[in-house]
Amino acid sequence: MIGAIIGDTVGSVYEFHNIKTKDFDLFGENSVPTDDSMLTFATADWILRGGEAWKPYCEYAVEYDDPYGGYGTGFLYYVDQFRKNGECPKPYNSCGNGSAMRVSPVGWAFDSREEVLAKAKESAECTHNHPEGIKGAQATALAIFMARHGAGKDEIRKAMESDFGYNLDFTLDELRPVYSWSFDGAALCQGTVPQAIRCVLEAENFEDSLRNAVSLGGDSDTLACITGAIAEPLFGVPRKIYKHELNILKALFPKLHKLYLEFEAKYGSRVI
Repeated sequence: MIGAIIGDTVGSVYEFHNIKTKDFDLFGENSVPTDDSMLTFATADWILRGGEAWKPYCEYAVEYDDPYGGYGTGFLYYVDQFRKNGECPKPYNSCGNGSAMRVSPVGWAFDSREEVLAKAKESAECTHNHPEGIKGAQATALAIFMARHGAGKDEIRKAMESDFGYNLDFTLDELRPVYSWSFDGAALCQGTVPQAIRCVLEAENFEDSLRNAVSLGGDSDTLACITGAIAEPLFGVPRKIYKHELNILKALFPKLHKLYLEFEAKYGSRVI
C-alpha cells in the first residue's frame, strides 16, 4: 500500500506539468499525496473496519474534500448524492483509472487469488461498475498479490495478458512520445493499468519504476500510484524513501499516518 502512496506523491507535481525524462527530483517541491491517496486510505479503512465499500469512499471525500489534483467529476457527483441523503449512491458505469489507483490495500489484505479478485471487484463496482473499471482494479490487486507471494516479472506479465487480455507487447520508449493527456484512454483503466504494469516490467528497482511512470506523462500521479503499488511487493521500497513518505503523512495528515501504521501492522509491507 505504501508504494501506491509514494507513487502518488512523486507524480503529483507532474500531473498537470508532464515531463518526458527520468531525470528529476524524486520528491519535487510541493509534492503531496493527492485524491488518489485519500481514496486508497478509504479502501484500507474499509478493509480494517468492514462494512460496505461505498461508505468510506464517500466519507473520505467529504472529510478530505479539496485534495491536490481533485476528484473526478463523476465521483464528485456521486459524493454529492451521499451528502444530500446519506444513502448509497448509484454507480455510474465508469472505467476511469480511479478504481485501480485505490485498490492496492486489497492486494495486501487477502490471501487467496479468489478473495483478491472478489474484493477488488467489490471495491470497484460501487462506483466503477463498467467491465474495464472492474478489470483494472482486479488486475492491479492480483499483480500485487502475486508479487507478495514470490511471482516474478514474467509470471505477472503472463497473468496480466492471459487473465485480463492486456497487450503488454510495447516498450516505454515507443510509448513515451505519444503518451499524454490527449492519449486515447489516458485517464481510463485501459489506458493506465497496462502502462503502469509495463513501467514495472522495465524497471530495475522501486525508484526506477516510478521514474518510468512519471517520464511517460499523462495522468502522472495515478500512473505512478498504480506503478508504485505493484513495484512495492516486487522490488521492495528503500527505507529512506519509505521514511520520507511517512514524514510527509505525519506532518500533513496525522490521522491517515496513524491509519497506515495500523494497516501495515496487520497486513504488512515490503521495505528494504
